[in-house]
Amino acid sequence: MKKRISVGWLLLGWLLLSLIQMPVMAQEQAFSLQQAIQYALQNKAAIQSARIDIETARARVGEVRSIGLPQVTAGVDYSNNLAIQRVFLPAAFVGDTTPGAVIAAPFGTKHNNTLALNGSQLLFDGSYLLGLKAAQVYTQLSEKTLKQTEVQVADAVTRAYYNILITDYRAALIDKNLARMDSMVRETSIMNKNGFVEKIDVDRLVVTRTNLQTERTKLRSLQELGYNLLKFQMGMPQTQPLTLTSTIQEAIVSAVTEQANVTYTNRIEYSILQTNRELATLDFRNKRAGYLPRLLLIGRYGANTAGNDMGDLFRPSQYFQFASLGLGLQIPVFDGLYKHYRVQQSRLALNKLDVGFRELEQSIDLQVAQANTNLRNARIQLEAQSRNRTLAEDILRVAQIKYREGVGSNIEVLNAETSLKEAETNYFSALYDLIISQADLRLANGTSLPQ
Repeated sequence: MKKRISVGWLLLGWLLLSLIQMPVMAQEQAFSLQQAIQYALQNKAAIQSARIDIETARARVGEVRSIGLPQVTAGVDYSNNLAIQRVFLPAAFVGDTTPGAVIAAPFGTKHNNTLALNGSQLLFDGSYLLGLKAAQVYTQLSEKTLKQTEVQVADAVTRAYYNILITDYRAALIDKNLARMDSMVRETSIMNKNGFVEKIDVDRLVVTRTNLQTERTKLRSLQELGYNLLKFQMGMPQTQPLTLTSTIQEAIVSAVTEQANVTYTNRIEYSILQTNRELATLDFRNKRAGYLPRLLLIGRYGANTAGNDMGDLFRPSQYFQFASLGLGLQIPVFDGLYKHYRVQQSRLALNKLDVGFRELEQSIDLQVAQANTNLRNARIQLEAQSRNRTLAEDILRVAQIKYREGVGSNIEVLNAETSLKEAETNYFSALYDLIISQADLRLANGTSLPQ
């Protein structure tokens, strides 16, 4: 009995251990477009890297700031004079009166040791103050670079998200067409068995249905690829199940409006260029500050000793203190025009940035104008193709009714099916152009990020 109880406990333990070790199934997550963008802004590797760059820039500010703080070093300087240097003295110092006689007397001791504490404090350096300001501006540049990365990620997520919606919409319509074609194949097959139509009529419908099924299979592959791309743009694991809650109709209804007046400062590229110009200005001032003197407060305190016996170095009474305090003034006099040419290069770099501003403004004007034009054309095309699709559906409906009533032909129905498929293809092309035009206009206006 005890043996059976022990076996039961072993089986229960094995079962619990197996349940613990079983992989937890990833829970499916549903995202609207805005939620997908927010997820990407938190998880995309490029954004995480940009955030690390900001922390690196802040550490750089601390590094530059430390130059202006007191600099203190402590040191020990020991030397063992293996061969003591000698000095030549008149022999009269030792009582030798021989004319011209000299002696070589040892000058120094075998062991020397110095303990010292050295300190300095920067009192004035024009380059230091400008360098500290430049480091702070560089941090701002890193923050703006992060925003630029966020804009790029948001735009990529938006395009990938809408591409899936359009593909899903196409797949739903093909499923509807397949259902309608299946019904027609069944009805025509029955009519063929009853002798009302020829077998070739059935074969034509089967061919059309096979083509639709092939297109549906291709769309399944496109849907899978679209979801994989969206997960990549979001920074989501490929194994994570994902569903979308936004609809293509919402994208059409929330279409952006055209903007006549362009606000350059909305574009992160323009803001980054402004920061780069501020950095270039500080660099120019920093190069000119190289002509200014540099003032330092210098101090030193320590003790030293010397002796021919190593033990003398470990007797505190043998050490003698020393201390000094002073100012160090460094005045640039002539450097072969080195600083002059550095200042000239900085001035030219500023002029080049001014040219860059004009070029960027012209580029933004062109991008906004093109995006507005493309958006207007896309709306016109979508409305026209929507009417064509509705008309093609009506033509197919009438052709089917005539065929069932025996006053129409199978060819007429197939032609109507082909016209509807072409109208739907044109409609989806126009719909895609509208979505992309909206994304392009948001990007041109600098409003890609959710507010």
